[in-house]
Formats: sequence, structure tokens, C-alpha cells
Amino acid sequence: MTFRNGLASLLRPEDSVLVLIDHQPYQLANVNSHEPQMVINNTAGLAKAAKAFGVPTILTTVIAARGGLLFPQITDVFPGQEVIDRTFINTWEDPKVVDAVKATGRKQLIIAGLWTEVCVATPAIQALGEGWDVTVVTDASGGTSVEAHDVAIQRMIGAGANMMTWLAVAAEWQRDWARLDTAVKITDVIVQHAGGSGIAYLWEQQLLNTPVPPEG
Repeated sequence: MTFRNGLASLLRPEDSVLVLIDHQPYQLANVNSHEPQMVINNTAGLAKAAKAFGVPTILTTVIAARGGLLFPQITDVFPGQEVIDRTFINTWEDPKVVDAVKATGRKQLIIAGLWTEVCVATPAIQALGEGWDVTVVTDASGGTSVEAHDVAIQRMIGAGANMMTWLAVAAEWQRDWARLDTAVKITDVIVQHAGGSGIAYLWEQQLLNTPVPPEG
């Protein structure tokens, strides 16, 4: 096995491309590995982080006329962007999606989608076999059961995929808080989508801006 380690293995925004797969009402209705609202929140946070770092993001659905449109929490982040609608269950068998990814010139392929065991696992495994550096964002994905999600993750790890959560992806893209051009943007995403971490940041700002009472 080739271990994924060293500085070069970390995600870099200039080398990353994100593919969001089948975040649709039909699929969400049978997500049982995660709380559905959390999946929506995390995926929106991931999408906003990608936009903040200038990471190209490919949006795709499967038979949207039946399964429903991509969540507006995602499409609102990329107004006017085409959502590629497929008939292939395996996204990586759809030439239009693959061509869009290849056109970015990036090699760090980041995937999130519904369901983990089908619409995430199949493209991840195929892309790995074709030499792509694949990262799966586990908490912006979800399966039909906890077992289905977990077994899919183990299957993809066995094939060589890297597993991360959305906030870890954002932090790895940022890497250094001295990168002020993105630090402000990603802080806004954290406030909106990172739960307690966002609230703690707002509290910290409140305390820093609270005058010290005069003595006596």
C-alpha cells in the first residue's frame, strides 16, 4: 500500500476540484446515516468554502425530473451555473462530468454526494483506478443506513481514497491564517455553518469589543 503522507499530500486550493453529486430530495428522503439537516448544512458550508478559495465546483444530479433539483442551498452559492443532469448512476461514466473536471487542470478530486454507498463510492473507486488523487467529504455525504455509509467508506479507503470532513477540507485549504485574502471569507463560512465554532468566534469578537469597566 502507498501511504498518503507528507506535505504534498495535503489539499491545496490551486490543485483542487470539487464535485457535488446528487444532493437531491429523493436521495435525502432515505438518508439514515446522518441527520438530514446536518448534511444540507455541511454541503452548503463545503460549497461556500470552495467558492471562497476559488476551487472549481462541478454540480451534478441524476434524472432531476424525477429525483428533484439540487438543493437550493448549493445552487444559490453558484448562481447561474449549469447543473449537469445524468442518467448514469456512476458519475465518472458520464463524459460531460469527467470532461468538466479535466478541463480545470486540477488533480486533487474532492467528492461529496448522496448516497455514499452508490453515487460517491462508484466514481471515487473508478477515478482512483485512473490515477486521480481522491478525497471524499464524509459529512457532506450520507447513506441509506449507518452500515451502508460506513461500509462504503471502508471500501473506498481500501481502494486508496482519502477521507475528510468539510471543515477539515476548509482548514487544509486555508493552511495559514496569514493568508488574509481568504481568511476573512472562510471565517464567514465558519460563522454560518460550523455550529459551536462559529458561535464561539462571534463570542470572542463580542468580548474583544466590550469596553473594560472603569475601576471604582
